[in-house]
Amino acid sequence: MQLPGEERQTGGSVDATGAGPRATAAPATWGARLVASLALERSVVAVSLAMLLMALGEELWKRFMPKYLEALGAPVLAVGLYGSARDLLDGLYQYPGGWVADRYGRRRALLLFVGLAAAGYATYLVAPGWPFVFVGLAFVMAWSSMASPALFAVIGDALPRERRAMGFTVQSILRRVPIVVAPTLGGLLIATHGVRHGVRVALTVTLALAALTLVVVWRVRVPLVPQAAPTRIGGVWRALPRPLRWLLASDVFVRTCEGLVDVFIVLYVTSVLGLSAPQFGALVAVQMATAILVYVPAARRADRAGRKPFVVATFIAFSLFPLALVLAQGLGGLIVAFVIGGLREVGEPARKALIVDLVAPHLRARSVGLYYLVRSVAVAPAATVGAALWEVAPAAPFLAAAAVGLAGTLVFAATVHASETT
Repeated sequence: MQLPGEERQTGGSVDATGAGPRATAAPATWGARLVASLALERSVVAVSLAMLLMALGEELWKRFMPKYLEALGAPVLAVGLYGSARDLLDGLYQYPGGWVADRYGRRRALLLFVGLAAAGYATYLVAPGWPFVFVGLAFVMAWSSMASPALFAVIGDALPRERRAMGFTVQSILRRVPIVVAPTLGGLLIATHGVRHGVRVALTVTLALAALTLVVVWRVRVPLVPQAAPTRIGGVWRALPRPLRWLLASDVFVRTCEGLVDVFIVLYVTSVLGLSAPQFGALVAVQMATAILVYVPAARRADRAGRKPFVVATFIAFSLFPLALVLAQGLGGLIVAFVIGGLREVGEPARKALIVDLVAPHLRARSVGLYYLVRSVAVAPAATVGAALWEVAPAAPFLAAAAVGLAGTLVFAATVHASETT
C-alpha cells in the first residue's frame, strides 16, 4: 500500500523499460538549467536534505564514540568490538532495508528508519555504562544502513543514467557539509563539558534534528517499479551482473582497509600523537572540505566519460590514507594525510552510480541492499583485527590497512573493463 502521493513521479516520466525517467527537453531558463545540471529533482532534494540534517546531528558525536566508550569504562577490545558490531549491523540491515523500500515505498521506509535511529540516539543519551551503547547501536544503524538502499533507489528512480553521478554528488555534498563544522563543534563541547556530558549535549541536538528530518522525508514522492513475480534473495544475487560482482569483491578489500583503522583514528591522533579533540575535529573538517571541492567536477566527468577511472582513484586514496597517517610528522603532515582522506570521495558518486546503473530496476533497492550486506558482513571482523594489531603497535593496523587496500585496487583495475562502466 502506498502513502498518498507515493505513486506520483515528479522528476520526469518513466521509460518503457522502467529503468528510470526519460531525459526531458533542455530547460530554457538559467535557473532551470542549473536545477537540471545539479540533478535537483524534488525527491532527490528531499532525501539529500534528510541526509544533511541527520549528518549534522550524528557528526557532532559520531567520531568521538570511541572516547565516549572509554569514558563509560570500555576497554580497547570493546572499542574494537564496537567497530566490528557497527560493520556487521551495517551489513545485516542492508537487505531488509532494501526489501522494505521495494515493498512499501521509499517514503514509508525512510520514515520508519529515522524513527528507529532516534530511539538509538535516546539510548546513547541515557546509557549508564558502555554495554548500553551496543543496544543503542542496534537502533542507530537503522538510518545509516537500512536507509541506504532506499536512498540509492531514489536516485535510480528519479533520474536518468546520465544524471545519476551528479545526483549522488548532491547527496554526498549535503551529507558531508556538516562534517566540515560538526566534529569541531563536538570537540569543543567535549573540551568544555568533558566527554560524557559533551556527547550527551550533542545527542540532544541530534534528537531534535531527527524530528525535523521526519518532516522533510514526507516530501519524497517516487513510484515503485512493478515486478512480474516475487524474487527471493537468491534470485536477487543471480541477477547481479559480472562487473558488479567484481566491484563488490574489490570493495570488500578496500572497506576492510578502512575498517582496520576507522575507530582507531581518533585514538591515534589524540592519544598517540597528542592532539586535542578540537584539533582532531579541525582535521576532519579539512578532510570533508577536500571531498566537497572534488565532488562536482569529478561527477560531471564520470557521467560523461565513464566511472572506472574515478573508482580507481577513490580506491587508491583509501589505501594511502592510513599510510599517510603513520608517516605524518606533526600537524602539517596530518593535514596532508587528511587531505588524502578527503580524496577518498573523488569516485564515490561514480561507484554508487555504477551500482545503480547495473542493477535491474524492479530489484533496485534489494540489489543495493544485498551488495552492502555482503560487503559489510565480510568487513565486520576488520575492527576487531585492528584492535589486536593495535595491541602489538598502534601503527600496525594502519600499515596492514594500506596493503589490503592496494590489493583491492588491483583487483578492480584488472577485472572491470572501462567499457562496462561507461
